[in-house]
Amino acid sequence: MKKTETVENRRFGEERALYGARGLVVDACRFEGEEDGESALKEGKRITVRNSFFALRYPFWHDADLTVENCEMTETCRAPFWYDRNVVMDGCRMHGVKAFRECRGVDVKKSDIISPEFGWRSHKLSLTDTTLSGEYAFLFASRVVARRLNFTGKYAFQYVRDAEIAESTLDTKDAFWHTKNVTVRDSVIRGEYLGWYSENLTLIRCKIVGTQPLCYCRNLTLIDCETENCDLAFEYSSVDATIRGGVLSIKNPLSGRIVCDEAGEIILKNSVYPSNCEIVVGGRRLNHL
Repeated sequence: MKKTETVENRRFGEERALYGARGLVVDACRFEGEEDGESALKEGKRITVRNSFFALRYPFWHDADLTVENCEMTETCRAPFWYDRNVVMDGCRMHGVKAFRECRGVDVKKSDIISPEFGWRSHKLSLTDTTLSGEYAFLFASRVVARRLNFTGKYAFQYVRDAEIAESTLDTKDAFWHTKNVTVRDSVIRGEYLGWYSENLTLIRCKIVGTQPLCYCRNLTLIDCETENCDLAFEYSSVDATIRGGVLSIKNPLSGRIVCDEAGEIILKNSVYPSNCEIVVGGRRLNHL
């Protein structure tokens, strides 16, 4: 094997400045300048980038075995990661749109991200101790794992398959639509219209805040969850739910069982589908109200 080459304290502004690099360490470099060049490290393998600054577009496309540590990617560093394999991003500040498109094997740690259209169609995507802001994050992603993720933005996790989220805060809207095989533990989820059209969505010890959650769901499970300002919940869903405390209103659940301490209103009328769900409020079974 060739000896690893190190590039330090340099500025790169030209097109494809380090194109096709192999076994390269980039330390304390700046990717910027009037040349306005794109794709600085495209098609690279076994690359480590540390303590560097990126203000130019598309720096990491079609890379494999890539580590990026303590770097800054500005708003003008658009679409920084596309079509990559086996990426670690640790301690970075990344504010460019459309990050991590169609990537496989991504591990993000202790980073601050502002990126609309984050993580689209990516597979095996992990985020730990990270702050993320952006619309339509994780669209069509699969095998997503998040721990202590602080997320803000609309329409997150739509069409996601096989995800596990824990100890996180999600401030969003229309989250988890059309998802399949998603489990969320010990988290707070704020927003409207949570989880519609999902299949095998499981929420464990979560706090759910917002109107009209969890409608049209298949195989929905809630375990020891609590709700706030949740009205018209569970419409046309097959559900097995235990709720600590109350829910504002439950509307025409399709099947299963819902157990809660209090319910402001149970609406079982004007349904276009037959409702065969057991509802237990404060230990009392309510069949028809």
